[in-house]
Amino acid sequence: MSHFPSIPNLELLGLFRKFPQRGILPLLEYHDAVLRSDSELTIGERELIAAYVSSINDCHYCFSAHRDHARAWGMDAGLFGNVQIDLDHPALPERMRPVLAFARRLTADPAGVGQADAQGIFDAGFSEEGLFDIISVTALYNFMNRILEGAGIKKHIRVTEMTDEMRRNYRYTHLWKGISRGMTPKPD
Repeated sequence: MSHFPSIPNLELLGLFRKFPQRGILPLLEYHDAVLRSDSELTIGERELIAAYVSSINDCHYCFSAHRDHARAWGMDAGLFGNVQIDLDHPALPERMRPVLAFARRLTADPAGVGQADAQGIFDAGFSEEGLFDIISVTALYNFMNRILEGAGIKKHIRVTEMTDEMRRNYRYTHLWKGISRGMTPKPD
């Protein structure tokens, strides 16, 4: 249920349309930088982290969206349950186990993250850049989960059905066209 009386049937695009001057375009650009740029982690692995963090936070909207993106980028459908990731599933890449453990710790106990957690990432073959990417995806989805849950957006409602190919061509900044359509510029 929406927490905004002026938007009773709230979904993410509606929220962003309501507050376009609140840094939405830079936020979408950051999504592309974190989730679609070159990285030691595949796009599917980064989308898996986004879905996993969202499952920890019980954010159905983000979990559903990023589960679908992760599957389109090659993550096995069997990994995903009802707002959860099956950490014991044999299709979970071994190198992702310490990544997801790190994401869990950073989400549930951020002050408890220590050198041993980082070392688990390095032992899995990631560099400092890879660690930073893991931190960035985890932090971004804790942030996004708070926005959606704070706004009262609980369920992912598909505005458009997307094929896997569409998801693989997707950039988060593509949303800006839909958000900015019909906006009137605010005076400086």
